[in-house]
Amino acid sequence: MKYVKADMVLPEQLLREVQKYMNGVMMYVPKAEGDRIGWGVKSGGRQRLEQRIGEMRELFSQGATIEQLTERFYLSCDTIKKIVYAKTK
Repeated sequence: MKYVKADMVLPEQLLREVQKYMNGVMMYVPKAEGDRIGWGVKSGGRQRLEQRIGEMRELFSQGATIEQLTERFYLSCDTIKKIVYAKTK
């Protein structure tokens, strides 16, 4: 997130209007809905997580037990159960 001085980017009339409500405080302006990218898309974290979940489901379908998966993936039994028993899209 980058900080920018409002008087450098906003027209004077708009700046005065914003100052009526937010004078002297910092304000976060989120990206427009169409400009947002999902969590982990840019870094590849989402893809790695999906691959890991897919591996857990595949091993479970091949007969691996919940306990074996908890040891292999370092997750709790409850978390493994949520993953392997969840309905896929």
